[in-house]
Amino acid sequence: MTVKTLPTQPKVGMVSLGCPKALVDSERILTKLRSDGYGLSADYAGADVVLVNTCGFLDSAKEESLEAIGEAMAENGRVIVTGCMGNEADVIRARFPNVLAVTGAHQYEQVVDAVHEAAPATQGPFVDLVPEGGLKLTPRHYSYLKISEGCNHSCSFCIIPDIRGKLVSRRIDAVLREAEKLVSAGTKELLVISQDTSAYGVDTRHDARMWKDREVRAHMTDLARELGQLRTSDDRAPWVRLHYVYPYPHVDQVIPLMAEGLLTPYLDIPFQHASPKVLKLMKRPANEAKVLDRLKNWRAIAPDIAIRSSFVVGFPGETEEDFQYLLNWLDEAQLDRVGAFRFEPVEGAQANNLPDPVPEEVKEERYQRIMQKTAEISAAKQAAKIGRTLPVIIDEVGEPDEDGSMGATGRSQADAPEIDGHVYLRDVPADLQAGDIIDVQIEDADEHDLFGVKAS
Repeated sequence: MTVKTLPTQPKVGMVSLGCPKALVDSERILTKLRSDGYGLSADYAGADVVLVNTCGFLDSAKEESLEAIGEAMAENGRVIVTGCMGNEADVIRARFPNVLAVTGAHQYEQVVDAVHEAAPATQGPFVDLVPEGGLKLTPRHYSYLKISEGCNHSCSFCIIPDIRGKLVSRRIDAVLREAEKLVSAGTKELLVISQDTSAYGVDTRHDARMWKDREVRAHMTDLARELGQLRTSDDRAPWVRLHYVYPYPHVDQVIPLMAEGLLTPYLDIPFQHASPKVLKLMKRPANEAKVLDRLKNWRAIAPDIAIRSSFVVGFPGETEEDFQYLLNWLDEAQLDRVGAFRFEPVEGAQANNLPDPVPEEVKEERYQRIMQKTAEISAAKQAAKIGRTLPVIIDEVGEPDEDGSMGATGRSQADAPEIDGHVYLRDVPADLQAGDIIDVQIEDADEHDLFGVKAS
């Protein structure tokens, strides 16, 4: 009897930089390569070729991407570059002339073709190497669900439309099918992402498709309602978070879904600023007063709703009066989670040509003030949760200490992975696992995190 062995798989290494949207791109690329017979390498030494998925949003991010390419070239030498900075192939090749290929954002086929050429697959598609739901770069219990590419806005500080193009929405049935597969494969938390989640389906005039014997529109509200109908293996609704939500009027329609338990009471809204003058310079909607009224209404409907946002300080033309306006607005808005960024020019952005740039030392001083303000707001909100019992999703379970007790780290519904706070648990049961959702009695809090014990 002749025994045949499968040839050795070529292996691919991956360095993924930037936002969750880029992480989804990396997962799709690796899923396709795995199905084509490639293995994955956790280090440079074991890889036949290394993919670097770059970020090109800010100059600091570009420099980080170039450093990552340089490290991959030094450690391995066979490097393919993709992602947002792939649009600047001349810059990449000027510094690293020996990279094997450079492709742009979400150019999946070109990336896969480049890998095939650099390290041809020796194993045909005769062995199923891809788990249900595809390969993931996140823990098994949560997944990013990208619903569209590109953006129709023309914000003066941003070049994303130049990199990723105008809005292109995915078919609603394709999105729901992917979500269903992810949940059936063990996902307990879906994080809906895009450049503009509220605009989902605008480009297709909210085209309707058949799903589960009914028509469903490509619209954020329809999508949220359908995702809330999914069930995990233990017959629970997965947590569903909406990210990158512009506060269009129809966003009001998803708040009742949170009150009904179909949608996680959490909205990630990129306000960027509050001063009408600065918002106009940014080419952003300047309706900050109306937003405050809507926040009150949302909280009346879904009292536990957590609003997270990000703000830019030191934008060209921002005066002390503008900045103080923002601080006063934050006092009224009482946002739950806030990130702040010092304005940084991006090559090709319209904002670079605006007059009255803010000196770096003033940017830094304003950054420190906004961080102090938002930390005070967050600390008060966290302290108000002491004594409550909250659902918590477990991200990591620790090892037993000398007396056998174990701790764990999780997140409340107000905390998205990687960007928000944590819930630290003491004395957890020995059978607790990552992905479990349990009720936790909150015992203490600091500015950003909670501390508690499993409710009895």
